[in-house]
Amino acid sequence: MPPEPLTLGFDTSAAHCAAALLSGDSVIAEAFEPMQKGQAERLMPLLEEVLAKGGTEWRDLTTLGVGIGPGNFTGIRISVSAARGLALALGIPAVGVSRFEAEAVDMPRPIASLIDARRGQVYLQFLQHGGVEPPQMLLRADADAMIAARNVGAVGLEQSEPAVPLATGIARLAQQRSSLNPGRPAPLYIRAVDAAPPRDPAPVILP
Repeated sequence: MPPEPLTLGFDTSAAHCAAALLSGDSVIAEAFEPMQKGQAERLMPLLEEVLAKGGTEWRDLTTLGVGIGPGNFTGIRISVSAARGLALALGIPAVGVSRFEAEAVDMPRPIASLIDARRGQVYLQFLQHGGVEPPQMLLRADADAMIAARNVGAVGLEQSEPAVPLATGIARLAQQRSSLNPGRPAPLYIRAVDAAPPRDPAPVILP
């Protein structure tokens, strides 16, 4: 029998570095480190550690999965840039996965996926059996009212906890979609970028 596909999923879209290594459907190594800053310096060493923990090397991988947001502008660009570079170097697909979908893995459909957008707002996306609706940014009260009106479950924030860790969800969906020619991963931005530039410029992502 052919070996099980090896998928490495990772995310830096919020105040963390997260990674998971899957062999087929089984998680063989994972890591999650909360951090407010420093993701750019920590990401690659963390991925190396996860590979070593799983007894694999870069050349063994068949697919990369990367979180594309929504979330922190600079954090998203760090992981997406890393995924694009690794995919090119390794000659394997990199699949972008939204946090909405990753946190709703193994959750019943239809469902509303919620992510903190700060400033009293949330990002909201409804996931149906056959697809997803366009994401929105709303006041929390408006989002709660919309979810109640539709009478559907919700995941994220203080709603139901995700069934699997974020990086595991990213890796699982990336593995499922790797043969569908998904194209290069690109950041998912919902809120307009703030006018003030970050102290450390974000990586430049080509189209």
